[in-house]
Amino acid sequence: MVIARREIFVSVDVETSGPIPGEYSLLSIGACEVYNEEQTFLCELKPISQKADPEALRVTGLSLEKLEQTGLAPNDAMRRFADWLEGLAGQEDALVFVGLNAPFDWSFVNYYFHRFYGKNPFGFTALDIKAYYMGATGCSWQDTRSSSMASVLRPKGKGDHNALHDAQYQAELFRLARDAKSRSKA
Repeated sequence: MVIARREIFVSVDVETSGPIPGEYSLLSIGACEVYNEEQTFLCELKPISQKADPEALRVTGLSLEKLEQTGLAPNDAMRRFADWLEGLAGQEDALVFVGLNAPFDWSFVNYYFHRFYGKNPFGFTALDIKAYYMGATGCSWQDTRSSSMASVLRPKGKGDHNALHDAQYQAELFRLARDAKSRSKA
């Protein structure tokens, strides 16, 4: 008999200095439990390189120079994130990484967890809200932009490139998409 593990959905958003981990830096991590948005995590990190896409920094409003002074060392940041995640889930529970464009966010989180913490508490998978929404609604890939989803799902929140705020917004979109899928089955 297989015993189902309780799944803890965790919405994660990151802000970075560019498109790929390793060459560019993870600058901010925001996370919340999808079904309990009061359970939150936020930190800013010291950059691991000075390489940056000016547009990425403009959008986030973050500064490599400031983060060099105020950000957490990556090993401290990832340990704190892992500790926070551990507080959400028991040993038998499964943490599920949920992201809007999860391949991007997960690639940075996975890289940083493995490089600076030794393992990724999420394992090797992530749930992408865009793909989930496309499968649930049958819409086109173009219609999985957050603005398109918002026009259909009507969330109360909105994104603003603050990693925590965006994680909470994504959590709301995911809940609404799951609720819409459940209603369509009934």
